[in-house]
Amino acid sequence: MTDLIPRPTARDVAYGVVLGLDPAAPTPAARSGPALSPLVALERAVLPALRRPPCLVSFSGGLDSSLVLAIAARVARREGLPDPVPVTWRFTDAPRAQETPWQAKIIAELDLTRQWQILQAGDDLDLVGPVARRLLTRYGQVHPPSRHLHLPIVELARGGALLTGVGGDQILDGWRRRPASLRARLGRLRAGLRRRPPDPLPWLRPEVARQARRAFVAEQRAEPHRLAARIAWHLRRRDLTMTRVGLAAIAADHDVLAVAPLLDERFAAALAARHGRLRSPSRRELLAVIADAALPPVIITPRRKATFDEVFLRAATRELVSAWDGSGVDDSLVDVAALRREWSRWRFDSRTAALVQQVWLAGLSATEGRPDLEAPR
Repeated sequence: MTDLIPRPTARDVAYGVVLGLDPAAPTPAARSGPALSPLVALERAVLPALRRPPCLVSFSGGLDSSLVLAIAARVARREGLPDPVPVTWRFTDAPRAQETPWQAKIIAELDLTRQWQILQAGDDLDLVGPVARRLLTRYGQVHPPSRHLHLPIVELARGGALLTGVGGDQILDGWRRRPASLRARLGRLRAGLRRRPPDPLPWLRPEVARQARRAFVAEQRAEPHRLAARIAWHLRRRDLTMTRVGLAAIAADHDVLAVAPLLDERFAAALAARHGRLRSPSRRELLAVIADAALPPVIITPRRKATFDEVFLRAATRELVSAWDGSGVDDSLVDVAALRREWSRWRFDSRTAALVQQVWLAGLSATEGRPDLEAPR
């Protein structure tokens, strides 16, 4: 199945972000007949996974995975199928990644305590730690660099299915907000506080950094404001295609059906049909209309979003970048001296995560005398 995994290009790896639309992605087709409600569409989306037990749910306690878990539990019990099995990572020395209180509340509300599986990780999930090395050695470089987080869950689900909340950050969130008044807009303009692309990426060659900035600005300007158009736009983006298809291919290689209900075409069509004219709705608004008062309130209650730099930047990565000799990167894109300066700080910019894995893979190929496994093209 490795030939089915879409690969990041050399620029994707150097930029640390995947930009642009997938030219092969189909434009979402309009559906005829009565429109489903978004909740019913999600219920139908999870059903194939529930019918292939064990059905594991990658459950962090965040809004998206909580929504998927709640819907899966609701459908399983209605259809007389085995309950979904929530699987959660717990991390040592990573306080900003902890969501334990929310996890416990949701599991208790859904009465899934007996099914809940908790995996423990210290340095295990480092960008080039033992789990990442297993994935990189077998599949080469994939997007996102954190994909290895799902590998142990996929292995647990062998012969069954895996549900994830992939796509929620794009389909339900990330809207560009506009201040309510003209005075506020002018004030923000004068203060230079409007949302802007990241600072020029200091590890890139100057002209490449300018190209990256222009591409990022073009991407922001292309993003639609109305919900229906924005959903269709995101479903065609390269980053989501690479994320969804890559995970599905790795799962299939382990005899696992991977399902991302929030990227289901019927759900996208239902959400667009019911609420597509909304302009920049909040995530809270969308979750409320999706839940339609049928799910426990705790599922959609706003909460702090966890961050995972502390999980992925650990001992193995520190050792790799400290000993780096400057090889293994595309020096037509990357300023080696500037990247060395970036990597001399701890913790360095997580946008260089793909470069860390690229360097590790290059070292593996050199050590074992093998061709580069999946060099970005």
